[in-house]
Amino acid sequence: MIFLLLAVGPRATASDSIILVLGDSISAGYGITVEESWVSLLQKRLDSQGYGYRVVNASISGDTTGGGVTRLGRALSVHEPDVLIVELGGNDGLRGISVAEIRGNLSAMIGAALETGTEVVLAGMQMPPNYGSRYADSFRAVYPELAREYAVTLVPFLLENVAMNPELMQPDGFHPNAAGQAGVLENVWTGLEQIIGRDR
Repeated sequence: MIFLLLAVGPRATASDSIILVLGDSISAGYGITVEESWVSLLQKRLDSQGYGYRVVNASISGDTTGGGVTRLGRALSVHEPDVLIVELGGNDGLRGISVAEIRGNLSAMIGAALETGTEVVLAGMQMPPNYGSRYADSFRAVYPELAREYAVTLVPFLLENVAMNPELMQPDGFHPNAAGQAGVLENVWTGLEQIIGRDR
């Protein structure tokens, strides 16, 4: 299987710092143009504010935490990112994969990144209430628990102030539309800026 790794900014040079996004359809820009996605908007903000970072988008629609574990090693080796944004788990939850398995896969990805000196931003996800409060609560708790365990930066909920607003979501109720991408970016930026702002 061939995976697309998309650099959303100008071609990176040896001196560029790299932000690698490992996600699913929310970060791959499902249902919108690539230019409208929050990942592309992130690159535009970095450029406009003078940050020396290039964003590489390794997100694939439909991907799971298990797929992320499989793909991450090569992506770390090829791109040698300074920062990794992990945006995975939503598809696992929708498929009813056990919380323990999801936690184990996210833990493996965080650990692998930290071993290479890559800083991690973990994007939290939540399940709709119709999946049952017991599962939904356990799923939601995984992200802050891992962030504390590994001392990495947490985005508490990637779709905060977006998911419950029908004007910002596509008809499927799962993916932000073009208007909702700015809100997703703000949620990510709050965590990411804690890392990239240190050297300013």
